[in-house]
Amino acid sequence: MSSMHVNILPFGVLKDWLGASATPVELPAGATVAQLLEILKARQTGSNPVIELSLRGIAISVNAEYATAAHVLCDGDEVGLLPPVSGGREDGPDLSLISADGCTAVTSLCRGPIVSEPLIAAVKHGEDGAVVVFDGIVRNNTRGRTTLYLDYEAYEEMAEKQMRELALEAAKQFAVRQVILVHRLGRLKVGETSVLIVVASAHRAQAFEACRWLIDTLKKTVPIWKKETFADGAVWAAGEPFPAGLAVEPEASHES
Repeated sequence: MSSMHVNILPFGVLKDWLGASATPVELPAGATVAQLLEILKARQTGSNPVIELSLRGIAISVNAEYATAAHVLCDGDEVGLLPPVSGGREDGPDLSLISADGCTAVTSLCRGPIVSEPLIAAVKHGEDGAVVVFDGIVRNNTRGRTTLYLDYEAYEEMAEKQMRELALEAAKQFAVRQVILVHRLGRLKVGETSVLIVVASAHRAQAFEACRWLIDTLKKTVPIWKKETFADGAVWAAGEPFPAGLAVEPEASHES
């Protein structure tokens, strides 16, 4: 039987256990995502049951696109193992203006501080009746534990694409004039902005709705993960479950 190789890219907590770099895996030619997960699951049986459990409820990307369990893999594919998300450059945001169907959006991943005031000022136009801002900041505690700092990482190529698509979808769906969506990567101190969303619209209701939809959807679908370091230890933040259709479960064992 002929074989092929795919490169596995683990993210978030899976990176801690499976390694940070791409790992080649040999598969039978024509293998599916589900078969790949079964092979990965079998490798971990008896060695680290925590990894096996963590493969449940993950999403899979193939060449930076979400993929289903039935997706047929090809030789050389880059396969991302994406745990539920929690949702650049070395300086501030490198803002990319995109437009489609009369809607405009600005998105960015960055590793420098996000300064909100000039972005908010720049988005205001005479036809706008409202500008709604969501400024997500690092707080000093989580579930009663004192937070020292957070570390954000992303599958950057895929995250940038997802952010562009979300921003344009929000602009179109809620009929708002412009959207700015910026997310920080790297280490953040208490009080720093992790994500900034700015929505400009003629009417406040649509601006509020678009802003709420953007942050809720970003936290479920854009591959960005958060590691929290506390005074008494560090953990990867538990993400929200993926929306229906994105999570790919390994097939259940048929052993009696």
